[in-house]
Amino acid sequence: MKMSQNTSDKDEQSSSNKKNISLPISRVRLIMKSSPDVSSINQDALFLTTKATELFVQHLALSSFNKGSGKETNSLSYSDLAHTAEETETFHFLTDILPKKILASDYLKSLEQMQDEDADY
Repeated sequence: MKMSQNTSDKDEQSSSNKKNISLPISRVRLIMKSSPDVSSINQDALFLTTKATELFVQHLALSSFNKGSGKETNSLSYSDLAHTAEETETFHFLTDILPKKILASDYLKSLEQMQDEDADY
């Protein structure tokens, strides 16, 4: 009797854990399988990776919200995320994914300056 009770407890816990996740597990599995180093994915590893990703995104969003201009308008913008990625060492690895937006005219000016500097040497 105890064995069947333990099994049902684990099933209930597993289903309640899945309800605590906002990200789609199937999408996380697809991303994990896209790596050539991954041949099979354990369900526990999939769940933990999904939950860790969710917590990371939540931490990034809260940090960006608290440091950005979103407090006044109760919103979170791309520029808040990009600023947090650039200014916070923990998120610095995201600067390639979340670059600060610049105007095309500003980019062209900086490109011209770089070309002029290269021509001088």
